[in-house]
Amino acid sequence: MDSSGSTTDDILRSARSLIIAGGYNGFSYADISKVVGIRKASIHHHFPSKVDLVRTLVARYREEAAAGMAELERHHPEPVEQLRAYTGFWERCISDASLTFCVCALLASETPALPPEVALEVRAYFCALSAWLTSVLERGAGQGAIILSGSARSEAEMFMATVHGALLSARAYGDPAAFGAITRPLIERLVAVRK
Repeated sequence: MDSSGSTTDDILRSARSLIIAGGYNGFSYADISKVVGIRKASIHHHFPSKVDLVRTLVARYREEAAAGMAELERHHPEPVEQLRAYTGFWERCISDASLTFCVCALLASETPALPPEVALEVRAYFCALSAWLTSVLERGAGQGAIILSGSARSEAEMFMATVHGALLSARAYGDPAAFGAITRPLIERLVAVRK
């Protein structure tokens, strides 16, 4: 059995947790070494530099997000339900502390200090999320289920910013319920009233 994949996954999981706890500059290979139980030299074997590690982490995070959006579409065919499922995912993560913050949102707040390779991956995440939300809103508007105040793209950007802001509010207040208190009205504002 090849433990290399498992070690790589352990390193990435540790880095993800450490980034959520303290940001890009808030951890070192020494911190990962303690958590994973391997020498720093072993981490360098898998990821020669911190840039390589975090770039790989964000690329994998983007893949997980794309798979998650595809899964939402399979299980929730209606656009409004897709928006609810997307915010519901984050609400559950915050409530059970399984994933308390979006890694890319946190890294985006550090963009001026990020290495360009990492910033590029973070930007790609936001572009993909915006494109998905735009398509959901366009489909919903086309079906008459969603009312847009502006273009689908501008509404998608506002939706995305509000969700990430709600993550920040929940974190700042130490209150997971703050997330839903912000995002539920956001979705209801978009839902067309059926007569």
